[in-house]
Amino acid sequence: MYAIIDIETTGGKFNEEGITEVAIYKFDGHNIIDQFISLVNPERPIQPFVVNLTGITEKMVQTAPKFHEVAKRIVEITQDCVFIAHNTSFDYRIIRTEFSRLGYDYFRETLCTVELSKALIPEMPSYSLGKLCKSLGIPMSSRHRASGDAMATVKLFKLLLDKDIDKKITKTSIKTLADKEIVLPSNILDYIKIIPKETGLFFIHNKAGDVLYVGKNKNIQKGINQLFLRTSKRIKTLLKLTYSITIEETGNELLADLKFIDANLKLKPKFNTKRRKKIPTVIFNNDNMLLINKGRHSNEKSVLFLEDNQIKGSAFIDLAYQIENIEIVRKMMSPIVDNLTTRYVTKKFLEKGKVDKIVRF
Repeated sequence: MYAIIDIETTGGKFNEEGITEVAIYKFDGHNIIDQFISLVNPERPIQPFVVNLTGITEKMVQTAPKFHEVAKRIVEITQDCVFIAHNTSFDYRIIRTEFSRLGYDYFRETLCTVELSKALIPEMPSYSLGKLCKSLGIPMSSRHRASGDAMATVKLFKLLLDKDIDKKITKTSIKTLADKEIVLPSNILDYIKIIPKETGLFFIHNKAGDVLYVGKNKNIQKGINQLFLRTSKRIKTLLKLTYSITIEETGNELLADLKFIDANLKLKPKFNTKRRKKIPTVIFNNDNMLLINKGRHSNEKSVLFLEDNQIKGSAFIDLAYQIENIEIVRKMMSPIVDNLTTRYVTKKFLEKGKVDKIVRF
């Protein structure tokens, strides 16, 4: 679970700043499940340059709650979450300072979308939130206001999760809970009932966050249920080691198949069986094309990127102009291994007409 946060401050001397606005979106990796947005009375003057930047005036915050009045809500909504912000060192420092003034030691595991972006989307001209989102075609509203910047960070983080093939972000999230509670209830079948019935992958993790098993299904819930209803010794052992289940919706079977192959190669899950099948060499009819399919929700499309007769990666796009701009697609895509198996699977989907649209470039 993640708490994606943005704050606006008064400006001023280091560690003497006050919070003027806070926005927190609780994000489960797929959807926002809770949120808290509020102006805050900082009980100190707001620097003129900050007023010009944010539009937040002293008159606007005069009747707003003071930090001690929103502190409990901040603690509750971020409980057992990884604290995420764009330049986390700033937002986390300010919030910890405010809590320390109340005599409370506020501590959360943290991740920074600036650092994650540098690692997962290298060689961008700028990693400031505004310029990065513009380069990636991520829409922004209410710039330099907490709610607008936090929402843009949610969209950016969702993209970063998709690019995180090694599941390092997910592992960090699981480890924040490992010494506090058992994520899965004792009756795992009851837990499975709340898993989405969508197309995609599921990952079985141990207490350290390591991936033990990767599965895929047109119905993720059905796939997990079928797995744990097996009676083999291997699956019984897997069940005993299971601490958490995470999912990755793909929106369509082609992407589920390709990401499944990719995940097995990169994560090498201990409990997946290895199947060897002779695959013929595959050549695509067009060197450069985008294969457009259904996305994870009604306003989204998935894109499989083929260039120079090779599979380069995939992306989820929710704006038409992003698809029309090949460079934006290139920056947004997550790598998918180009090998005989992924090429064969893709070719079969093309031959069966299971691709909604082909864009050649």
